[in-house]
Amino acid sequence: MSPDVAAAPWGAFRAGMRHVVLTDFARAAREMGPLLAAAARTQRPDTLLYAGRAALVLGDLTAARRLLGRALAAAGAQGGPTARILEYLAYAELRAGLHHQARAHAEEGLRAARRLGQRNLGAQHHALLALVCSLVGADSATEHHAEAALSVARPHGLLQVSTLAEWARARADLGQGRAGQAAVRLGPLLRPGPRRGHFGLWMLAVPCLVEATVLAGLDEDVTGMVDLYAEWAALGADPQARAQLTRLRALTAREEDCDALYRRALEEHEAADGQFEHARTFLSYGMWLRRRRRPLEARHQLRAALVGFERCGALLWERRTQSELRAAGESALDEDADALGRLTPQQQRVAALVASGATNREVATRLSLSPRTVDHHLRNVFSRLGVRSRVELALLMNGDRTERTAAGGDRA
Repeated sequence: MSPDVAAAPWGAFRAGMRHVVLTDFARAAREMGPLLAAAARTQRPDTLLYAGRAALVLGDLTAARRLLGRALAAAGAQGGPTARILEYLAYAELRAGLHHQARAHAEEGLRAARRLGQRNLGAQHHALLALVCSLVGADSATEHHAEAALSVARPHGLLQVSTLAEWARARADLGQGRAGQAAVRLGPLLRPGPRRGHFGLWMLAVPCLVEATVLAGLDEDVTGMVDLYAEWAALGADPQARAQLTRLRALTAREEDCDALYRRALEEHEAADGQFEHARTFLSYGMWLRRRRRPLEARHQLRAALVGFERCGALLWERRTQSELRAAGESALDEDADALGRLTPQQQRVAALVASGATNREVATRLSLSPRTVDHHLRNVFSRLGVRSRVELALLMNGDRTERTAAGGDRA
């Protein structure tokens, strides 16, 4: 059976997808099993693509990334099209919390789609880039990519693209603390009604809607949405869903039950692959503790959230967490010292040279890097440390905080 599957992989994939639509993931896994087995012994890009998509649907993000990476390499070696492969690879990386890789592949896929004149596929890549930007902290970039996606999706009825783009906007709103706006954006997409697109896609955005509704203090019962998400989590198609469900339970539970639910959610995250959602649970727990006047415990959870967001490159959510830490009593001096220690070794080297007065070109020469790479590192340093200029960076690196608010100019 395997040779036939390798030559015509869409048959096994479609057979499995019929059961996915019926929410029978156990049967779907059995139908797609021969496809995954055939992929282990082939270099056919189409077989590897369908196998990667199957793994993604079944929730095995590690296998999906491996298979789609092989599909990309095989297509490149054989001179075949890569835009569709890059779409699914970027999505798998986004789901796994590998945001920088997802961004690079989505940008590459967008260029490939433009070369081929494939507007619909280009819109899909714009939507993926909007989702990435909603995490890394570029509001204008999120809006740019969301609008580019929607300008094609709306007239052509591309529900998946529309959902991804609006989800990106809402997640950026949440990251900026605009919970009410996020709830307004997501409500029409995710509440019962027609034209919601594939349930597996919009289910991924349900936690954002519940969180936004609760944080905004809206007088609206979200119990039904949590129960619906519980049905999705029980299917086993999303490895992170169980922990996210427990976080939603904590957000909506009675006061006396919240502590235990948050702790259970954090334990469940340990068994799942997803740094971003793990960090969001630390953040949610820390916010809950701070509002109950338990600042020491809150800071412990918020520091863990900050580390998680830093590891997956979610700069927008880093800044939100830093704001919560200050509200919980974290001193600015401690925060700066911690931030300096969390720079990567290369970022520390770049920051030290710039703080000593070196230009980007001089730093590039010293470290055997290109000026463009130095500029990239420096912008990440600025964002992570919350400074706006080389002068502020020098003052911070030298431990002199008294003049920071008066410093200015000489921007990177």
